[in-house]
Amino acid sequence: MVRMVQVLVVALPCGALALTAACSDPSPPPRPRPGSQPAAEEAQRFIEQAESELHELSTQNNRAAWVASTYITGDTQVLAAAASAKLLGAQTDYAKRAARYRDLDLPYDVRRRLDLLRTSLTLYAPADPAKTQELATIASGLEATYGAGKYCPSAGQCLDLQELSRIIAKSRDPEELKRAWVGWRTVSAPMRGDFTRLVALANEGARELGFKDTGDAWRAKYEMPPEALPREVDRLFGQVKPLYDALHCYVRGRLAARYGEDVVPGAGPIRADLLGDMWAQDWSNIHDLVAPQGVAPIYDLDAALRAKGFTPIEMVKTGERFFVSLGFDPLPATFWERSLFVKPADRDVVCHASAWNIDDEEDVRIKMCIDVTADDFQTIHHELGHTFYQRAYNHLPWLYRDSPNPAFHEALGDTIGLSVTPAYLQRIGLVDELPPPSSDVSLLLREALAKVAFLPFAVLVDRWRWGVFSGDIPPAEYNKAWWDLRRRYQGVTPPVPRSEADFDPGAKYHVAASVPYIRYFFAHILQFQLHRALCEEAGHKGPLHRCTIYGSEQAGERLRRMMEMGRSRPWPEALEAVTGSRRMDAAAMLDYFAPLRGWLDRQNRGRTCGW
Repeated sequence: MVRMVQVLVVALPCGALALTAACSDPSPPPRPRPGSQPAAEEAQRFIEQAESELHELSTQNNRAAWVASTYITGDTQVLAAAASAKLLGAQTDYAKRAARYRDLDLPYDVRRRLDLLRTSLTLYAPADPAKTQELATIASGLEATYGAGKYCPSAGQCLDLQELSRIIAKSRDPEELKRAWVGWRTVSAPMRGDFTRLVALANEGARELGFKDTGDAWRAKYEMPPEALPREVDRLFGQVKPLYDALHCYVRGRLAARYGEDVVPGAGPIRADLLGDMWAQDWSNIHDLVAPQGVAPIYDLDAALRAKGFTPIEMVKTGERFFVSLGFDPLPATFWERSLFVKPADRDVVCHASAWNIDDEEDVRIKMCIDVTADDFQTIHHELGHTFYQRAYNHLPWLYRDSPNPAFHEALGDTIGLSVTPAYLQRIGLVDELPPPSSDVSLLLREALAKVAFLPFAVLVDRWRWGVFSGDIPPAEYNKAWWDLRRRYQGVTPPVPRSEADFDPGAKYHVAASVPYIRYFFAHILQFQLHRALCEEAGHKGPLHRCTIYGSEQAGERLRRMMEMGRSRPWPEALEAVTGSRRMDAAAMLDYFAPLRGWLDRQNRGRTCGW
């Protein structure tokens, strides 16, 4: 599973932790007198001043947040909160002042940047300074709780998320899996009260800027009418659900054969701890349990990386060479000097992989606790997709220095991951021979266990949060609603009974850290559209799942055209620049997995599918 990449820091508005004089520029554009009519030239000056100040405050905030994520202490959390107070206080103030220019006839460029100013936040600060400080303190504390979380089954024995995740990935003992699964969720249970308060505060801030609630504000980033985005999610998920259902049915049957129907019933949902991932969102770690029988074996990338003596640094350098082969410039020396690639032995860090753009110019970094594994090899290529994307648009005005909607940043990294094929691995010397065509089903199954299995989880996380923010899911039903959605969309259940004393959503980083999640669903659709178009540009002949764009400067140039647009144009235009289409569509994904779908349907004959 591709992990969160684009850095997101929740911020406080100006308060007791902030230096008030630094919260706004000493000479901002004068506020118009009540009743006076603004002019287009004033709007131009306003947005330029806003970008200048916010750029400076963003850089300060990112530096403090980097330290807070790589040195988790009470002091670094306070310092990060103080820096982010200055940023969000200014963002909120500028977003409210921008409303003055909403009805003016403005040039496209000014109008778009004013609109982006309003939707660029993630948690919206209330006007009350005490409440905004409370919001930031809670947000910082939730992320720190997650990052430092440990399960201690006995005195002197504590396991962090990496260690518990290895158990979930490698163990085949249902009791051991259950203990690891439950253990990690002891970390999230205490988050419930703070999360509930965060929802109330963030909603108050969002409503002050004219949104219905925080979920409404998050959906506005996609530049669709408020009711259109959930419908688009339903349309796309409807396209891919039959493929997911077939995969679920097959996997359940194989797990039942392995563990027995007392552990995995032949019909109904699957126990979430048996699927090889702490959140049951990526099933690739159980490929050995469900691999097709009687087909040609595929390569073992874990073993190949070890045999070639790869280190975390060499894995990152290999990923960099991929992008250089497409015509991109190598990364700056500061990237190698300032990134965190290995988990330190002497302190807690937030290991969740992420790509950082500290100054929105050249100070790009990756934060990741790399293991020499196939999963992390893929993740590095994904993370570097963000890094090279960040560098491609750094010449634009500050508010344009992002992807056209949040999904495109994720999709670009995932698109590059699709090119980590046997042909690519052979060209860089990690495998000696290409697997025969008879192994394609096994290769596609392994890919589907990661990408198809992820789709319903990617939908339900924000379906849950949208309900929480709107009030349709009250605090007294947080956990029940979470598991209702997980059963409905994923067809999974917890290994032990859960109650409202638990807070299982908080066991997922993106919930604890307030990172919107629907971007990952759209990204999983978009990546196959982008991959197909780039493979055509590279002149690939043959099955789509065998294509790599490694070494194709033609494909790189087409990709660069989209990347350099940043957020300066609406996302349909960015999509059209690569694919020729302005509409998201899952057809390319279904084509990619078509050989697997036929095979799954044959394997499922005689089984009772669904849950």
